[in-house]
Amino acid sequence: MGLQAGIVGLPNVGKSTLFNAVSNSAKAQASNYRFCTIDPNVGLVDVPDPRLSKLAELVHPNRIVPTQIEIVDIAGLVRGASKGEGLGNKFLANIREVDAIIHVIRCFEDENILRDEGAINPVSDKEIIDTELQLKDLDGIERKIQKSEKLAKSDPKLKAELDILIRCKEHLDKGKSIRELKLSKEEKVTVADLFLLTDKPVLYVANVDEASMHTGNKYSGALKEAVKDEEAVVIIMNNSIEAQIAEMENPDDKKLFMEEYRMLEPALDRLIHSAYKLLKLYTYFTAGVQEVRAWTIHEGWKAPQAASVIHTDFEKGFIKAEVISYDDFTAYGSEAACREAGKLRIEGKEYIVKDGDVMHFRFNV
Repeated sequence: MGLQAGIVGLPNVGKSTLFNAVSNSAKAQASNYRFCTIDPNVGLVDVPDPRLSKLAELVHPNRIVPTQIEIVDIAGLVRGASKGEGLGNKFLANIREVDAIIHVIRCFEDENILRDEGAINPVSDKEIIDTELQLKDLDGIERKIQKSEKLAKSDPKLKAELDILIRCKEHLDKGKSIRELKLSKEEKVTVADLFLLTDKPVLYVANVDEASMHTGNKYSGALKEAVKDEEAVVIIMNNSIEAQIAEMENPDDKKLFMEEYRMLEPALDRLIHSAYKLLKLYTYFTAGVQEVRAWTIHEGWKAPQAASVIHTDFEKGFIKAEVISYDDFTAYGSEAACREAGKLRIEGKEYIVKDGDVMHFRFNV
């Protein structure tokens, strides 16, 4: 589906280190100076899903293919980015292209790591990024208001759209992000062409020191308090340790390393699952001898839409979908057993796909 989550934050907060940890297809340069990352690095991240492994145990396929999300490592923003400071226009354009934002915030002290903003202050750091994104959105909305004001005088429909634009402007003028305005789907159509930065869902990563990996610290606590009204998720992790875990190819070494740090799973797994949930994504599966595969769709998609992620012809020529719930498939052990037990359903074009459905599509082009 080409879904992307962009990693943003001030310089030297651990963005590229996090990218190195989550990406299984690319490595970003991580260095202690501003604008180390200029062109965005892009990596594909497997979405950990034990259901995929369980299905593979039952089916014994030739290959297993997890679903993935693209993670984009965007260079560090600075104060004044909305006016072009620090290559700001280029970086903000990169953010505009992603579906969700992973905002990395430094929540640890280390005098050896450069910091332009003075003493560690995660709330202030968050507000710097928020302000730059809000100013960029405000610029776009004000331009559209100027164009709409003249036309709205003779067109009632455009008058309604202008009202929405003015509400957005007033909201941004108060230093608030558009996602907090909670526009309806219909209202969002009015501003869709602006690709508003502050309307994107955000997941915060509190990059803490080793001592705070499990409990957090005063900095991560302040961050949680600051975002409590945003319906946002805050993931506490030590990006450096996560990068070390990701580099280990031997499962036994990885297990021993995690045990040393009293970790049941990499914090990255929680991050990826949270990003997946943030984007309101579901997974369905196809399971056969050739492959067991996970596919990404949006929550609420109907069967033909879900089929399109395999191939557009599947949607165009959609006839029916054979559907088995994951629970039934694992309980009965095979497609044949589910069919015999009456657990395989034939669904049509209006069927809304559920997370975990095991599906086979009938189509004719």
